[in-house]
Amino acid sequence: MTEAMNTTMNAAGPVKTSHKILVVEDEPDLLDLVVYNLRKEGFKPVRAETGAKALELARDEKPDLVLLDLMMPGIDGLEVCRRLRADDATAEIPIVMVTARAEESDAVVGLSVGADDYIKKPFGMKELLARVRAVLRRTAAAADPSTKVLRVDELEVDPSKHEVRLRGQVVPVTPTELRLLHHLVRNRGRVFTRAQLLDKAVGPDVVVIDRNIDVHVATLRKKLDDYGDRIATIRGVGYKFAER
Repeated sequence: MTEAMNTTMNAAGPVKTSHKILVVEDEPDLLDLVVYNLRKEGFKPVRAETGAKALELARDEKPDLVLLDLMMPGIDGLEVCRRLRADDATAEIPIVMVTARAEESDAVVGLSVGADDYIKKPFGMKELLARVRAVLRRTAAAADPSTKVLRVDELEVDPSKHEVRLRGQVVPVTPTELRLLHHLVRNRGRVFTRAQLLDKAVGPDVVVIDRNIDVHVATLRKKLDDYGDRIATIRGVGYKFAER
């Protein structure tokens, strides 16, 4: 397949559609529909109807993205997300959580355990495909070798390797956390509103909930130990990465 045949066009320009997408869904009809539409758009869908199967395929197939249903029998989506993030072989795979639950608290929990984005059922296929492409674009941008490695004292953020190191030790972060930290460190001392961080570090086409950025910041603070305090809250405004 040629490069021209292997791309589609959208508002942001050409997007490769040869990516492998692991679809985790226990409703057969919805699974068939999502797989059909992904394949129609040039993606390579891989099916999983249980959490256990999803974990197995994530390791074996190395997908570029996981569409993960929250409510499943046995191992649910939250536990699958936790295990994917805890496994070095799957920790960097972007995850879009899919759920019928409408409460904001469920979105917060999904983000806090490592999901990069969140979409609610029922959803339109155009919305789902746009969300998939957006997450893949952001992931590709974070992995661009030309993206500058940032070092602040004993903290290092390297997007090309998808690594955050603190005192030489790797700190496991999700793609969204990496983008957020890189943006704050690159512009340290500057204050950003939550809306600006959603746009610049996460992307303008994510599901916006009031606590989206707050959850990612709280998780980063825990992971960064004493350096977490340097992500400062500016009351009534937003956040900044503070100089010592």
